[in-house]
Amino acid sequence: MEKATFGAGCFWGVEAMFRKVDGVASTRVGYAGGALPNPTYQDVCTDQTGHAEVVEVVFDPKQTSYEMLVQLFWDCHDPTQLNRQGPDVGAQYRSVIFYHSPEQEKIARASKERLQQSGRFHRPIVTQIEPAPEFWEAEEYHQQYLKKLGQDSCQI
Repeated sequence: MEKATFGAGCFWGVEAMFRKVDGVASTRVGYAGGALPNPTYQDVCTDQTGHAEVVEVVFDPKQTSYEMLVQLFWDCHDPTQLNRQGPDVGAQYRSVIFYHSPEQEKIARASKERLQQSGRFHRPIVTQIEPAPEFWEAEEYHQQYLKKLGQDSCQI
């Protein structure tokens, strides 16, 4: 099994999308990339901790590829919006790929470059690509939040 970690705005809808992928064994929502140890949702919402809302994906590379997960990441949000997605504003909603290996870094950077060169977006892609920092699991009520509400995806 391998891990992948993505930030693409509010983690509820992103988590629900990755959870549906064949080969994904588990997903967890949480916080990564900031300075405060063991942050809470209230801490992260201040936009003062430096954390992003992220989804940690554990997947079987024999069933799904990291490349495919990165493609889903690009498709689920607007990577040209700096520190926001839709109505959610702040660095905690930034577009970021946290890689767990040199191979993941290579794949993520090449994919970003291909996407930028494709002309799909008319503005620069602002997605950050960084080594995976410590992952802090979000509170239980955030885990599979949309599933708990009986929803398949976010309506925003």
